[in-house]
Amino acid sequence: MLNFKHLHYFVSVAREGGIIRAAERLHLAPQTLSGQVSQLEERIGVMLFNRTGRRMELTAAGKLALSYAEEIFQTGAELEEILRQGGEEPFVTFRVGISDVVPKFVAHRLLAPVLDLPEAVRLVCQEDRLERLLAEMAIHRIDMVLADRPMPPGTEIKGYSHPLWESAVAIMASPELTRKLKGRFPENLNGEPLLLPGKDSALHGALPRWLERQGVWMRIVGEFDDSALMKAFGEGGAGVFPSATASLPDVVAHYKVEQIGVIDEIRERYFLISPERRLTHPAARVVSEHARAGLFAAPT
Repeated sequence: MLNFKHLHYFVSVAREGGIIRAAERLHLAPQTLSGQVSQLEERIGVMLFNRTGRRMELTAAGKLALSYAEEIFQTGAELEEILRQGGEEPFVTFRVGISDVVPKFVAHRLLAPVLDLPEAVRLVCQEDRLERLLAEMAIHRIDMVLADRPMPPGTEIKGYSHPLWESAVAIMASPELTRKLKGRFPENLNGEPLLLPGKDSALHGALPRWLERQGVWMRIVGEFDDSALMKAFGEGGAGVFPSATASLPDVVAHYKVEQIGVIDEIRERYFLISPERRLTHPAARVVSEHARAGLFAAPT
């Protein structure tokens, strides 16, 4: 069984990035702390740190151990709080995995109704690649996943895809770049720089294929797993980028960009993926119900 004192010392060293600073925070001698971390590594049989001078960098195993350790201590703190309040949990925990290609505005719109439930809810959001989130859902570490595509075909993980909402796709750009475009859409995009969502996004392949069918050639100058970073580059004039039409008011207000045109043939879709066919978690149900009832003001 793991020694939780050793685990606590490991987390402290990982957060501080070295023995000296962690020892100062813990009021321990550096030699003592180093020995405790070494004992943990010997106990589990793997190296948790790569030691470069005074710098301690996490190995792959160390990064995995840190994520679990932080969750262990967070759960322990929650348990302590619950026990102090008489053993009754004061809130419902709702853990959501958000695929990193889902725009932040979309995720916020979909999840915001959860915090309006009559019972107290603690919303815990985890952003990652879809495959890793589905693996987390399979071992019940998260309750549901938000994604821009349904469960991948052939996956061995048990899960069900619940359609939430769909929209056409708009092409956006900074005002400076927009003024340079001449002619009608989409011909005015020919030769222009394009910012594309990462390979996990359904738009990654769909948009270039649509442009090719229109006889339009664009220079792909960047690919982004993080949609917010893609929009930030678009705001800076690095290229045009796609955005769901239903979230345009938020995108325009936040990034000060303009719409060049709309592609009705490409639909941006969002799904709630759950481990059960019938949604049982009250927060998951409210996400689905609000989305189906027209959560977005002007879907097209």
